[in-house]
Amino acid sequence: MSARISFLKNPDPCNHLSDYKLRYGTDGYKSFNNLFRCFNDGRIKIKLQGFDIPRCSYCSVYQKRLYICLICRSISCSSHILLHTQLNKGHDIAIDVERSELYCCACIDQVYDPEFDEIVVSKQLIGLGMSVKAGADVVAVRSNKKRRLDSQLIIGSKFLVSPRDRREKWTFPLGLRGLNNLGSTCFMNAVLQALVHAPPLRNFWLSGQHNRDLCPRRTMGLLCLPCDLDVIFSAMFSGDRTPYSPAHLLYSWWQHSTNLATYEQQDSHEFFISLLDRIHENEGKSKCLYQDHEECQCITHKAFSGLLRSDVTCTTCGSTSTTYDPFIDISLTLDSVNGFSPADCRKNRYSGGPSVNATMPTLSGCLDFFTRSEKLGPDQKLNCQSCGEKRESSKQMSIRRLPLLLCLHVKRFEHSLTRKTSRKIDSYLQYPFRLNMSPYLSSSIIGKRFGNRIFTFDGEGEYDSSSSSSPSAEFEIFAVVTHSGMLESGHYVTYLRLKGLWYRCDDAWINEVEEEVVRGCECYMLFYAQERVIQRAHKELSYQVISMADAFPFADC
Repeated sequence: MSARISFLKNPDPCNHLSDYKLRYGTDGYKSFNNLFRCFNDGRIKIKLQGFDIPRCSYCSVYQKRLYICLICRSISCSSHILLHTQLNKGHDIAIDVERSELYCCACIDQVYDPEFDEIVVSKQLIGLGMSVKAGADVVAVRSNKKRRLDSQLIIGSKFLVSPRDRREKWTFPLGLRGLNNLGSTCFMNAVLQALVHAPPLRNFWLSGQHNRDLCPRRTMGLLCLPCDLDVIFSAMFSGDRTPYSPAHLLYSWWQHSTNLATYEQQDSHEFFISLLDRIHENEGKSKCLYQDHEECQCITHKAFSGLLRSDVTCTTCGSTSTTYDPFIDISLTLDSVNGFSPADCRKNRYSGGPSVNATMPTLSGCLDFFTRSEKLGPDQKLNCQSCGEKRESSKQMSIRRLPLLLCLHVKRFEHSLTRKTSRKIDSYLQYPFRLNMSPYLSSSIIGKRFGNRIFTFDGEGEYDSSSSSSPSAEFEIFAVVTHSGMLESGHYVTYLRLKGLWYRCDDAWINEVEEEVVRGCECYMLFYAQERVIQRAHKELSYQVISMADAFPFADC
């Protein structure tokens, strides 16, 4: 597909949704308008007349996810929705009763339609006590960021409500806004919530470092992921609290990652890496190569890039070969042999049972495992320059330089090539909200190897254990991406820590939660920022143009 596209194009619907709209148009959507109800938490759910509790018409169950057919209004649970489609030809499209999202029974997946989204959003605005006039589209229109990050919600070019009025109705910090699920896109929403609230990235886009109005790629009609992110950052910090649909970013990402262009569920970590790579490429940088330890200066690498040190030591003569490699994140092995499931931890906490003990996996244990000395097998013998022949050796990793933002990926999905099996590790992992990375720095690792003596190597100056206690080694957590469910099907949710409080971002819905809820979740990606970056972020966000020095106040770390 050509890269020249309309920037207002939405992801194409599945064939079944297209067929439904050819036959019925949007009449089916509008017939449900009186059934949508806006609850106090802002969620839109379907409330059926005469039914206090909706039940599956096949098994009468009500605890499972329920769907209502757009054609016959029959209710089916997740176990019988496919059966309903098979028994009733053409009854492919349904609505999720709890989430008010379109679902294709034939594709067994959520689907997105902006016309349906407009009806739901309009109902939500009415539920919040706002007047709405009918129109063609729901569009977020941003005013000049140089003056003030403000927006107006427009339906069919009709002004609805000022965001300043809406701010009085909400107590959440500026920037907290739900993201609509566009069809199994919780993997994308979870990562976007973390990135939007990452201080260096937030300052970069809100300060106009990449202005979509001035981007040469956009003026030529080309795809530009940084431009799409510019739209999202403006929308998230506009003050508008109605859920936002990142359809343009999804479409743009699909064009860059055609092998992942599907409504099927994807992996949040893979999306995170893919998105950062695409940002790097779209900024016109060449392939990032570390020369003299000078990293790429694009926003991706300035925020997330660190440097790993790998020492391979000959077990015969003791000579060491050292290499350096850049990293964007660190993947950690989760030992589940003696692990507890999150359910076990919740049971212990509320039943007065034994508390978390030393046998439970911890983040520090995972980092110790990552940086421990590992003996390489006989089939991995390396040529030793001192011995002049292949010798057995040991390898040890350490962190030469820490990034501003540290992403730790917990490997919960295990794939065995020999057994040809896959599984998910549900073990609970203890992780601190404040993390000291000093023990895992090269200065500490190599200092222990040489008895904590001061020494020099590679012409890079002196190393000693005390140097690791610099403020740049202290990190604070600001986002946790979690995964619940099975390997084949699950759900991603992000927990954000803003001004000392935790907020659960579950697609379009956001609510404040207690610290214990976050600690008891199945963490999949942990986002930390250097402590001084977090301290600076605690200050009120300025609406004025942020200078480059403000965007990266610690670029020399």
